Amino acid sequence: MARPGTGSITEHVGKDGRTYRSLRLTVDGKRRRIPLGPVSAAQAERKLWQAVADVERGIDPAGVAEARTQAAEPAPTFGEFGMEWWSLSKGQLAASTQADYWWRLTVHLAPYFNEMRLDAITFATIERYIAGKRGGVIYDRGQDTGERTDPLSARSINMTLTLLGAILERAVKRKLIDHNAARDRDLRVRERAPARSYLESAGQIVALLDAAGELDGKAAKDRRHVERRAMLAVLVFAGLRIGELCALRWRDVDLAGGWLHVGEAKTDAGRRKVKVRGALRDELLALRGRHQDAPQASYVFGTRGGGRMSPENFRNRVLGRPAVVKDGEQEKAGTGAVGRANAQLEADGLPPLPASITPHSLRRTFCSLLYALGEDPGVVMDEMGHTDPELALRVYRQAMRRGEDEKAALRRLVEGDQAADAAAREVVAA
Repeated sequence: MARPGTGSITEHVGKDGRTYRSLRLTVDGKRRRIPLGPVSAAQAERKLWQAVADVERGIDPAGVAEARTQAAEPAPTFGEFGMEWWSLSKGQLAASTQADYWWRLTVHLAPYFNEMRLDAITFATIERYIAGKRGGVIYDRGQDTGERTDPLSARSINMTLTLLGAILERAVKRKLIDHNAARDRDLRVRERAPARSYLESAGQIVALLDAAGELDGKAAKDRRHVERRAMLAVLVFAGLRIGELCALRWRDVDLAGGWLHVGEAKTDAGRRKVKVRGALRDELLALRGRHQDAPQASYVFGTRGGGRMSPENFRNRVLGRPAVVKDGEQEKAGTGAVGRANAQLEADGLPPLPASITPHSLRRTFCSLLYALGEDPGVVMDEMGHTDPELALRVYRQAMRRGEDEKAALRRLVEGDQAADAAAREVVAA
């Protein structure tokens, strides 16, 4: 017998514009569809709960007797159920997570699985999907188009499998399928440990910020809204994630009290406040001075039209493309602030920035700066929005390997000492 909560309402809009509704119920262990005709949503809801209550009492709901003579309703396709899952789930997700899930769903999962019924998604079909992604196969309705693209990384493949597993898990709970094949651990693609880069010295931080400031000064009039130096300063001196930087509004910046409030985050720990220390305060005061008329509700780093900046825009316009290295030989110099900083460091006879600088590299830099300032690990975890003490300990061990002169230069830099830039350069050159 069915239990309350096992039924659902489906809709279909006819050619005459009317909406036809039907009920899906589990009766005698089989899924049955009971047509209702063009009734209102409220009427359909009442009929659903009446039918579920009848099944609980051992009474056949109206329409089930006819449904018994029909074959059990087939499971819906991934395309049908996936879009329903998305419409019900997206409102519970942060904007950045929505964009990420939509990319996984529409760019990767849908072209392969959309036409498959949920009960046809097995270990074998998922294995073939993984093999195609590792080989750069482009699918259309589950078929190899013959076109190829860059293979998807192991991490990205696993991210799509996580989303597939979440969607199929909902189908299991609705008793549409019996097994969630995507949750099998043997399907996970082995990932290499990612390189964890960060800026190790005050001199590297100064070089990057100076390079960004130079790009700001040379920007065309219609590109001056891209505040490269200030963006990098917020990442380095406040440790925001790239999505948090894009979502930052002036109402979140309390310069008088000395705090940045991070409200849009993936976890409860991520919703936090970060102390505005000297160097960051100076950068934000100068930035506010250039945008005195911006309302409190506006984005601190918005687009030219006042919209929300995308992470891709930041990576392309601020950090820039990394240098291309092949067989140990550099083929093409990097662009953006990273490329310019490396060019200046090379001209000064100094080591370049670490390879593969990302927004998260700068967040990790902030974590290490807090330890250089002598902050308690608990404070560091609070300001980073971390809940894992082991992660804090790993960064702590790295930060503590610095010499005392370097730690002193970092403290002066973070605290906004006017002589910090010069002192940092002296330490690196020494």
